[in-house]
Amino acid sequence: MSIPTKYSASTVERKWYNYWMEHNYFHSVPDEREPYTIVIPPPNVTGVLHMGHMLNNTIQDVLIRRARLQGKNACWVPGTDHASIATEAKVAAKLKAQGIDKNDLTREEFLKHAWEWTEEYGGVILEQLKKLGCSCDWDRTKFTMDDDMSEAVIKVFVDLYNKGLIYRGYRMVNWDPEAKTTLSDEEVIHVEQQGLLYYLEYKVEGSDEKLTIATTRPETIFGDTAICINPNDKRFSHLKGKRAIVPICGRVIPIIEDDYVDIEFGTGCLKVTPAHDENDKVLGDKHNLEVVDIFNEDASLNSFGMHYEGQDRFVVRKAIAKELETKGLLVKTENHINKVGTSERTKAVIEPRLSDQWFLKMGDLAKPAIDAVLKNGEVKLFPKKFENTYRHWMENIRDWNISRQLRWGQQIPAFYYGDGKEDFVVAETIDAALELAKEKTNNQQLTTNDLSQDTDALDTWFSSWLWPMSVFDGIRNPENEDIKYYYPTNDLVTGPDILFFWVARMIIAGYEYKNERPFQNVYLTGLVRDKQRRKMSKSLGNSPDALQLIETYSADGVRVGLLLSSAAGNDLMFDEALCQQGRGFGNKIWNAFQLTNLWDVADIEQPNSSKIALEWYESKFQAALVDIEDHFSKYRLSDALMTIYKLIYDDFCGWMLEMVKPAYQQPIDAVTYKKVMSIFEDNLKIVHPFMPFITEDIWQYIKERSPEDALIIARWPETKPIKAHLVSEFDFASEVISGIRNIRKQKNIAFKDAIAFSVVNNENVNTTFDDVISKLGNLDSFNYINEPLEGALTFRVKSNEYFIPMEGSIDVEAEIKKLTEELNYTEGFLKSVQKKLSNERFVAGAPEQVVASEKKKEADALAKIETLKSSLASLK
Repeated sequence: MSIPTKYSASTVERKWYNYWMEHNYFHSVPDEREPYTIVIPPPNVTGVLHMGHMLNNTIQDVLIRRARLQGKNACWVPGTDHASIATEAKVAAKLKAQGIDKNDLTREEFLKHAWEWTEEYGGVILEQLKKLGCSCDWDRTKFTMDDDMSEAVIKVFVDLYNKGLIYRGYRMVNWDPEAKTTLSDEEVIHVEQQGLLYYLEYKVEGSDEKLTIATTRPETIFGDTAICINPNDKRFSHLKGKRAIVPICGRVIPIIEDDYVDIEFGTGCLKVTPAHDENDKVLGDKHNLEVVDIFNEDASLNSFGMHYEGQDRFVVRKAIAKELETKGLLVKTENHINKVGTSERTKAVIEPRLSDQWFLKMGDLAKPAIDAVLKNGEVKLFPKKFENTYRHWMENIRDWNISRQLRWGQQIPAFYYGDGKEDFVVAETIDAALELAKEKTNNQQLTTNDLSQDTDALDTWFSSWLWPMSVFDGIRNPENEDIKYYYPTNDLVTGPDILFFWVARMIIAGYEYKNERPFQNVYLTGLVRDKQRRKMSKSLGNSPDALQLIETYSADGVRVGLLLSSAAGNDLMFDEALCQQGRGFGNKIWNAFQLTNLWDVADIEQPNSSKIALEWYESKFQAALVDIEDHFSKYRLSDALMTIYKLIYDDFCGWMLEMVKPAYQQPIDAVTYKKVMSIFEDNLKIVHPFMPFITEDIWQYIKERSPEDALIIARWPETKPIKAHLVSEFDFASEVISGIRNIRKQKNIAFKDAIAFSVVNNENVNTTFDDVISKLGNLDSFNYINEPLEGALTFRVKSNEYFIPMEGSIDVEAEIKKLTEELNYTEGFLKSVQKKLSNERFVAGAPEQVVASEKKKEADALAKIETLKSSLASLK
């Protein structure tokens, strides 16, 4: 087989990925082997590959490839999420560009456009993952809007409703005015923003008295329906039972008393706007206040906003402040920092809004999931520190708002048959709903034409929380072969930002529908940041093109670059130099293979140096394997890779190949060569999960192999006994070899010139590696002596003394000349320093650190002169 001298990453990557696909290595079906299952965190169907995906999916591929090598039935299920808000926004934008308002379309018409868009652009990211080398079972690819996946979601909704866990309620919700939908509490990000605190005056009805009230949102005065004071606040006790007049709109509102108002905070008076603040809504319910909603769904003001109708809330805020100031009703403004809720998806400022929504009761559902992580350890988080975050979320869990005012998604299976709020039934199909409606109304004349389905869609997370079960059809067919074999899955790899959104909810669903955990281990990656610690994002322009990185540095190089500094849970400071290092590692392995490929093999006696070298590396490999297994068990993939990197780069390429390499134009013995290639194969096996392409390429070049012998399905190296004494003895021997090489370099002794060597063995070091030292140091003799040699070049390793006689090793006259010149220069330098230090004005006037630096120069020069004189004396 012809082996190219240069490695072409793009050619190799295309070649072997096609080969793996052609031979179905990624596909899994249940059999007698132990299953190892990972479900991909489904990226948005709208998405393209970015650095976070690169890191997350590289980690998953490392785990799945290692499981294959361990002989497990590895199954990695890929797929995408329909991403209601993001996808609907993209489709709406496309329609707008065509002059079409999505609101002018029927649901069916809009969904037709959404499916067309999804079919055109959806799944691009999955194709991009193939470029990275991801070995997903592509035959099992799922989409959260697939018919069977949607059926599972609807089935679960109906089941939870029938259990009394889903209900419809008129509640204060988080409204995203850009997406025009409600969001759950977890989808609201609270961001610190600089704003203003406005002090407004409200007249007390029937008097000249005025009340000053502070607010950050003056535009909401149109929704005020009361002013609240503390009943124990003597400043305002005379106002009990009176009424106030809202500025501009002139609405007369009651002054109420409630100890909710903090006497010490602000002015002691609170404006109450029940439609636009959760706490105000509680007060409003308690005191039977009117509810006045002043906003349209896009957060512009409605008719209650009077002459501001149709204007955006933030535009109105500035305008109304000017109007209040003109009317003498704005007392003052102050700078004010507060936390503003923003949409996790659109970044729009959230508007609290009263609305009829669907909710899922979470209190009892969450209990088994709390125990699984925090009490019995059935589900383990890596790193463990995230248990505190998990505890905070789960022990303070609130009912989940699961309805969204969107069309793209599973439509809520509630069917209305009348005008009342309770005139509905919940069923999986309209035919089933009809039967329920007939029974509920005792009206057998009803038809499906009398029913109208709820127009809301379910929260996207309500489908993805079923992911580990629904991808195996475990909701619709709970006893099917796949779900029984693959569930629970083994590892989940995801980011900590969705620990509650997704991870916790999957655990909840797993215990509710399978009565067991959905996965055993959760590996939480960090965020990918740039060298300035900024989160990578398109807006900052600091996120490199993922596919361009692969093209420049190879898929293997990028994978290694990402993982070398990506400890679990810690953010990755990404630097392209890491990818360069990864590519360099690949080149090192390729060049090592090229070296072995150049050797001629002959049936000659094996040198003792090669025998010892091979025994040493076998133990070194086994010791590393123990560490690698330990790192994998703790999900320290970066540490596992670094152990492999050092083993191959330093020990295999840097030492072992040098120890066994035949002399120039000489053959290598067959026994050594066979063992070297066996070791090379074991090296390839442990590198393969991290660098799949180059390892498979070299594996297939080592010898002709059938598809059944491909590296991707080879067996992980077996653990064997470690000869620890060989490892420690070589560590000592390597220092001796380095000492010999340093002297050769310093004294310009050519390596081709063999030299005599003697040792005073004070450490009683074993002679095991003497033949290796002789070979790598090119020694023509290796003698053990009792007394130091006079007039020889020397160095120490611990208390052992090593000697190289100068006679025959170096040109003595040239060395004397060189040392004399260096001595003369150093003595001249010393005089100049001492002259400066003898100058009292310099010593008294110079900064302390400058004087200290000169004194150090003096001490260094004195020490060097002594060494040079000693060396010269030994030569004469």
